[in-house]
Amino acid sequence: MAHGPPGPRGAGGGTVTARAIRLGPRSVAALALITLIGVAAFGWPLLAGPSSGLAHSQDAPWLFAALLPLLLAVVVATIADTGLGAKAVAMLGVLAAAGAALRPLGAGTAGIEPMFFLMVLSGRVLGPGFGFVLGSLSMFASALLTGGVGPWMPFQMLAMGWVSMGAGLLPERVRGRGELLMLAAYGAAASFCYGTIMNLQGWPYIGTLASGISFVPGDPLSDNLTRFATYCLATSLGWDLPRAILTSTATLLLGPAVLKALRRATRRAAFEAPVRFEDAGRPGAAPDRRPGEGG
Repeated sequence: MAHGPPGPRGAGGGTVTARAIRLGPRSVAALALITLIGVAAFGWPLLAGPSSGLAHSQDAPWLFAALLPLLLAVVVATIADTGLGAKAVAMLGVLAAAGAALRPLGAGTAGIEPMFFLMVLSGRVLGPGFGFVLGSLSMFASALLTGGVGPWMPFQMLAMGWVSMGAGLLPERVRGRGELLMLAAYGAAASFCYGTIMNLQGWPYIGTLASGISFVPGDPLSDNLTRFATYCLATSLGWDLPRAILTSTATLLLGPAVLKALRRATRRAAFEAPVRFEDAGRPGAAPDRRPGEGG
């Protein structure tokens, strides 16, 4: 009968939580490549000339076509680095479905998006690699569920992946009340960052804005960034602030139960536990047989 050994013990005697997806060299390389592509996709309009013909409706399909193979590359790289079993894939599917189901509850109205706190807590427990794939897939699934498919979708997938990945990069040793406060603060900051990044996706292409907050192709970067900051304060603060409050509040209220459930599920799944076999000579134990051996 196959058994996994007990979880490794930390310095304080507590069990160290195993992660579904650990970052190996190949996984880090794949995530770095996705991040570089995402930064270029969001930021290139700021460096474009006056005659660049900006339109995300034209480049978004190409970004989406590049994003899906790269997400697959993260999973394949993780398999090559540390191994990824069926239990990790099953947990990824369950959490992605839960995130997709939570998003329509607020539908983005006034920034009320309850999926954020689940993405933050999942990334915290299950690691940055798992978090990035989970955030991206959850946003993809929710777009299909709500009919929110459009040029903005690959950018939402990238931004949500970064939100969940960042939670997995937070210091691991923090536990208890300090961990909840850290996650609540991170969730609030990530909510503002998500809104700001998504503003950058659409702002250069809105041609009806007042001159003081509109994007001017070819202008110095500092001037456009100043206009962009004014644009964010004038248009999206009313969405970003409620999102941050809801995320941090849900983390403080529901975080202990959700973290405990995720850690229990991860510990019982024993994603990284090597398989060992009991001694065949132990009294009452059935002998191990290889295929083809007689009884």
